Amino acid sequence: MFQRLFSLAQNTFIETIRQPIYGVILITTTFLMILNVSLAGFTMDDNKLLLDLGLSTLMLSGLFLSAFSATGVISREIENKTVLTVISKPVSRPVFILGKFGGLLAALTVAYYLCVLVFILTERHGVLENSSDPWDAPVLALGFGSILLALIASAFCNYFYGWDFPSTTIGLLVPLLTISVLLVGKLDEHWETIPFGSNFVGGQVILAAYLVLLIVVVTSAVALAASTRFGQLMTLVICTGVLGLGIVSDYAFGRHEETSQLAGIAYHLIPNVGPFWVIDGLTAEMEETTVTVAYLGYVTAYAALITTAMVSLAIVMFQKRELG
Repeated sequence: MFQRLFSLAQNTFIETIRQPIYGVILITTTFLMILNVSLAGFTMDDNKLLLDLGLSTLMLSGLFLSAFSATGVISREIENKTVLTVISKPVSRPVFILGKFGGLLAALTVAYYLCVLVFILTERHGVLENSSDPWDAPVLALGFGSILLALIASAFCNYFYGWDFPSTTIGLLVPLLTISVLLVGKLDEHWETIPFGSNFVGGQVILAAYLVLLIVVVTSAVALAASTRFGQLMTLVICTGVLGLGIVSDYAFGRHEETSQLAGIAYHLIPNVGPFWVIDGLTAEMEETTVTVAYLGYVTAYAALITTAMVSLAIVMFQKRELG
């Protein structure tokens, strides 16, 4: 069973990163991250807004990636009847769903990791408060250089060796961007060597990005469950609705929990995004709002429980789905 599960996850991972929408969303996210640097300059507290915009872009990118990728590996296979070639083999439906979710989650994690690297570079560059302020040369040279190098190398391998262009690009971007971020952490704006991480994003920001990743994981589980019954548009609507209700859960349902039974039920059933969104606490720079290891453990367990429930729901929904 584990061999079949791994094979399904591996094929789903490759299939997902080869989808055109996967690359389109990555390119769009990168563009928005770069655009955020300019947009944040029109406010009084530009660094806070840049951080807020960056984490919001990561969350929205994960939302669209989850919805579109899930429908690509589940509902589209059901519509095209290609799922029958797998189910007709000795592969049970629960194993099929678990394998698909494993591959989907791996592809989303890779995409999120790349987006976080771009986020770190934009945070390091910061907002230019004055027109005379110099650009951060290492960020621009190493960031754009690694992306350009990956594209050129992928095009070369695709033309001469027939390698898949999207897969090769992703495979090259992961190490190249990682090296670029590590080098930027050791250099200042003028290419002078500095203690590593002294002019970099703080550890609390990385923890905040990790918590946003948990939101993406939960959203991907919701998308998986929805895609077993619905198409692409409806899956996106459901994921957006669940995420939107989760954002306003405390205000819309939490404060009425004791006075309204319906509000109490909604408050406990709808995933609450509040514990995952700690940007307001980070910008307050207070000891009480510091993200601790214990808090990370509680929130991770909360996300794991919701994800398990959504994947279980997907298995139940897919179990009774007519495929013929």
